[in-house]
Amino acid sequence: MAKREQSTYERLNNKNLNRKERRELQRRISSDDPGMEILHPDAAGIDIGNESHFVSVPPGRDPEPVREFGSWTADLQQMAAWLKSCGVKTVAMQSTGVYWLAAHDVLEKHGFEVFVVNARNTKNLPGRKTDVQESQWLRKLHTYGLLRNSFIPPEEIRAVRTIWRVRDRLVKDASRYVQHMQKALTTMNVQIANVISDIIGVTGQAIIRTILEGERDIYALADLRDPHVKASREEIARSLEGTWREDVLFELKQAVDAYDFVQKQLGECDKKLEKYMAALPTRTVPESAAEAAEDGGKKKSKKKRGRNNLPKFDLHAELNRVNGVDLTTIDGIDVMTAQTILSEIGVDMSRWTDEQHFVSWAGLTPRQDVSGGKVIRTRTKQVSNRVGNALRMAANSLFRSESYLGARFRKLRARRGAPKAIKGMARYLGCLVYRTIKYGQAWVDRGVKMFEEKNRQRELDQLQRKAAALGLQLSPLAA
Repeated sequence: MAKREQSTYERLNNKNLNRKERRELQRRISSDDPGMEILHPDAAGIDIGNESHFVSVPPGRDPEPVREFGSWTADLQQMAAWLKSCGVKTVAMQSTGVYWLAAHDVLEKHGFEVFVVNARNTKNLPGRKTDVQESQWLRKLHTYGLLRNSFIPPEEIRAVRTIWRVRDRLVKDASRYVQHMQKALTTMNVQIANVISDIIGVTGQAIIRTILEGERDIYALADLRDPHVKASREEIARSLEGTWREDVLFELKQAVDAYDFVQKQLGECDKKLEKYMAALPTRTVPESAAEAAEDGGKKKSKKKRGRNNLPKFDLHAELNRVNGVDLTTIDGIDVMTAQTILSEIGVDMSRWTDEQHFVSWAGLTPRQDVSGGKVIRTRTKQVSNRVGNALRMAANSLFRSESYLGARFRKLRARRGAPKAIKGMARYLGCLVYRTIKYGQAWVDRGVKMFEEKNRQRELDQLQRKAAALGLQLSPLAA
């Protein structure tokens, strides 16, 4: 595989520079003439703020090369017009909170190439810092190609991402109100949660809502149980013997009302999400690619376990239509995880040159600090990435999976421990997701037996190499 070309920023940061040399490099960049190649001569830098933005253009383009603009839409339109008059074609700004979003949208609509960069990569020299200096520093770094652009999905994916993130917050709110119900019941010594599996189920909700209506007969409440509940009528009745405190009943009612309100909002989110998903184009892949597997084998048919917080429409079918391939064939990747991946990155994988670049962006690769040509420290990247977090949860769910990936995860967990195994398996799942979406190749599970055979052969090869190094030869035992 051809190695991707590094940016100027990466080439400078990959050098084995000590602290003095790195500081000298920073001083060189901050000088008027660093003696470096200019990649973006028509660049501008914007220091994003809450109330106003400071904009710096190249000297000589305007008598006042640094100007301050307000954050109102009319001010942003004036800023775009001024940048046009100064001959600016590309703009760099930091991803400061959510304040950069409005400026980004306005500048993008006016045809500017907008670089949204991480503040970690724009550190200025030590000393006094002002908004004017920050905008000039951003412009200078961008002029010499020392900034990396952040990934921003296309506009149609942003709409899906917004609704999916709102829905995720609502699901978490709903779970919190369920915990409030449980707390109120336990406070009154109503132990219904010990005899039924879920108080949000048909039986649990029927009993709780009847209690709030004033019913106190434990056997009348037990008669509300669903026929599929394993607990007997007598067990449910005895678990409902509690102290009916008025203040705690009020707390329980508040939790139930809040839960109902969140469920109503979830229903509205599902309708909006269904609308945005239907607007996404259908992706088609060749049948030969869709049926291909990594190492061959027969496709394992399995039924994914449903979740109570799944949307109220056929999200699985929509995901297959948009992706062109079923991501849930990968063990550990369920419908919710696949939707999180789609809402965060879309289906265009050209932003990442290869799968290694993709998993690095997701924060699933270690960070190595090199000095003097030696690796002095290896540590975890501190990256808050929703795709990476979803893949970690998917990897952790493989512990009891009777599949090739499940066997691989258990072997890695036994050898390296749970934290490293989860991250390593999440990285492998990220590579599979990248291949599946980019090339349209469906994952085919090869089974636990295949992994055990490959692992046995790997250990045997290793023993044979060690024996050969010692001048010995392995021979099988007699039958």
